[in-house]
Amino acid sequence: MAERPEVPEEMAQRCDRVLGSLPRCAAEDAWVGVRWRVGSATVAHLFGGEDQRFRVVFRADPEEVMAFEAMGEPYFRAGWGTNVVGLVLDEATDWDEVAELLVASYCVQAPARLAEAVMEVWAPQDAGEG
Repeated sequence: MAERPEVPEEMAQRCDRVLGSLPRCAAEDAWVGVRWRVGSATVAHLFGGEDQRFRVVFRADPEEVMAFEAMGEPYFRAGWGTNVVGLVLDEATDWDEVAELLVASYCVQAPARLAEAVMEVWAPQDAGEG
């Protein structure tokens, strides 16, 4: 069985700049890679696979999970949980999109009052784009 590669520091830092700025969201070492949690709920998990590719898994509303799955590569449906989606990370990754997905994942997993406070801050940024 192939070894899993260590997560590049730059990838972990990019994710941590977003997730570490959210209320009560903290990084911790996972069985492989690093994960971010709010309380005991995992918001995102960044890791290298045996195929030497890097992935981040995150939470989405159940109706969005099927849409991500239907889009195909670089998205995939994780093999666990009903609301877990993954994204393969590479040189073409849109890190602004990753940031939005991570914040949305936080809002799925965080207590309602924390999620509402975050959405108040992030929603105005999204309104001007498009």
